[in-house]
Amino acid sequence: MTASIPSPEALHPLPGHDRVVLLRPLVADPRIEVGEYTYYDDPDGATEFERRNVLYGYGPERLVIGKYCAIAAGTRFLMAGAAHPAMGVSTFPFTMFGGSWTERTLDLVTGMPSRGDTVIGNDVWIGYQALIMPGVRIGDGAIVAAGAVVTADVEPYTVVGGNPARPIRRRYEDADIERLLRAAWWDWPVELVTEHLRTIMAGTPAEIEWIAKEVTA
Repeated sequence: MTASIPSPEALHPLPGHDRVVLLRPLVADPRIEVGEYTYYDDPDGATEFERRNVLYGYGPERLVIGKYCAIAAGTRFLMAGAAHPAMGVSTFPFTMFGGSWTERTLDLVTGMPSRGDTVIGNDVWIGYQALIMPGVRIGDGAIVAAGAVVTADVEPYTVVGGNPARPIRRRYEDADIERLLRAAWWDWPVELVTEHLRTIMAGTPAEIEWIAKEVTA
């Protein structure tokens, strides 16, 4: 890789700006998977992402984040361990306190349904202080507005906002979205991404599709 291309293994990709961290070289928890060049920006302890931004990760559910995602300060990923039992009268988590309480109720907690892994696609922008609920899937190219509470899946290239988050608009028509998903520019070698940065940032889905076809021709 040439020296002019940022390394995906650099914890702080911007010299002198420790508020920005690449998450792939940062995270150590095997239940968190992050793609190359996805970054978190926080002026107050960006390196504490696993502890401060991924909450209640007690179970087997994973947090999977794709490549080239931009995650703003204060974003929180609420994992399935935050769930309380709601199959009966009380939602109090007796089981967590040990002793006889655990012995009498452990099977109830372990039998609770789970929404599964939380999956964030590629090239997703998550705004300031957004909250992502357990088991949500956010599609490639989506934008999550600042302060949004995402309780349901988000389609690719869709802008959502509010509490609970609702679609605001689609960034492209169906045909263009299909073009972009097929092209999957985020999977191109970084040298090719670098060569076509201006088109990726300011071009059209048709232009991205043309580049992808040329690469595979």
